[in-house]
Amino acid sequence: MSQALALPTRRDEAFRYADLPALAPLWPVAAEAIAVAAGEAGALAIVNTGAAPVVRELAITLAAGAKFDLRILNAGTGYGRIAVRVTLDEGAEFTLGAAQLAAGGQTLEVVTEVTHAAPDAVSRQTVRSVAASKGVVNYLGKVLVEKGADGTDGSQSVRAMLLDRTATANAKPELEIHADDVKCAHGCAVGELDANALFYMAQRGLPPELAKRLMLQAFVAEAFVGAAEEEALLEAALKALGGML
Repeated sequence: MSQALALPTRRDEAFRYADLPALAPLWPVAAEAIAVAAGEAGALAIVNTGAAPVVRELAITLAAGAKFDLRILNAGTGYGRIAVRVTLDEGAEFTLGAAQLAAGGQTLEVVTEVTHAAPDAVSRQTVRSVAASKGVVNYLGKVLVEKGADGTDGSQSVRAMLLDRTATANAKPELEIHADDVKCAHGCAVGELDANALFYMAQRGLPPELAKRLMLQAFVAEAFVGAAEEEALLEAALKALGGML
């Protein structure tokens, strides 16, 4: 096997937390190319709720003024890895909303690299993950602002909820900026359901399981706000959540 096709190792940053034994039978993974012409708009929803391992790599190129909306529900019972590479030309806009729900011993991960190659492009990434039992949820995301890409507006909002002490969440948002006059930010948090909020809801007669379900529904829904298929995505996510509580 050539070096280019060799299975990645833990030394490869994008595969730091990957389930390499599960990845091996599916490697190498062919990139799926998506190109959006200048001034045009595109959208894609990826729903992984099956039992078979799913490994996909998207290479998205947005020309000047193009827009692309990508939504991901990663909730299969096998290994699930969605890797996304995006390049934005001048004034392009990229939106990512992803939810990951790991209920068992599987590893689910979203890996992104968003490159602002020209001025005034906008990228928005919202990732919400929930892990129960021995489930593992990963997010590795890099925003690269190249030299001359002034006016860039990029953000990452990454949050994970752990329902059990045996669950694991790994997150690594990253900004690399080589331009002036940019607005870039990222936020990352890993925690548990708010005990005070659960108590408040119990005091008003809501059963504990229903209270948890409502809080998780609101949490996951943040990934799908504004999507063309928002209702269908949320319905599929709620079905997956039902098996976790």
